[in-house]
Formats: sequence, structure tokens, C-alpha cells
Amino acid sequence: MKIFTYHGMKNVSGSRVRKARRALKLSQTELAAQLQIRGVSLEWDTISRMEMGDRIIADYELRTLAEILKVDVAWLLDAEGEEEMVSRAAEGRGAY
Repeated sequence: MKIFTYHGMKNVSGSRVRKARRALKLSQTELAAQLQIRGVSLEWDTISRMEMGDRIIADYELRTLAEILKVDVAWLLDAEGEEEMVSRAAEGRGAY
């Protein structure tokens, strides 16, 4: 299967995953543990590759990441309102 890229990246959400994770002061290992608790088996190095845009993010992974990071899936897919969403997640209010 051919893997296509968009602006040289395999996903558009990686940088937002990183911002939200850092806003919550989670390490990649801690995020991986939270994903595994929810049935998504990923290791820290896979999260690193996602954040760098070197790995495709599956829809179920994106949904679970949004839940853990307390942001909306739409925010992970779109840069509009980026700073507000990260601030709300860091304050524990969630993205909604």
C-alpha cells in the first residue's frame, strides 16, 4: 500500500497532540500508558513518530487521544482556535 503525505507529513494532528500533551504535562510514556488502559496498544516511540508526522494516526487512536488530552477531535484535525483549546485542556476544563 502506498502511503501518501500531506505537506511532507503522514498526519496533520501530530503537532497538536504534542501541544496538548505538553499542556497537561504528560510524557510520551505516560500518554502511551493511558492509551493502553483504554485498549489502544502504542508505545512511547510510536507517539513520538506520530508527533513528528512520521506515522499515520488511525481514527480510533485519534478519538482516544482526544479523550485523554481533553480536546475535541476536530481541534486535533484543524489549527483554528488552537491556543484556546490547549489552554482549556491545561486548566482541566476540556475542549467542549
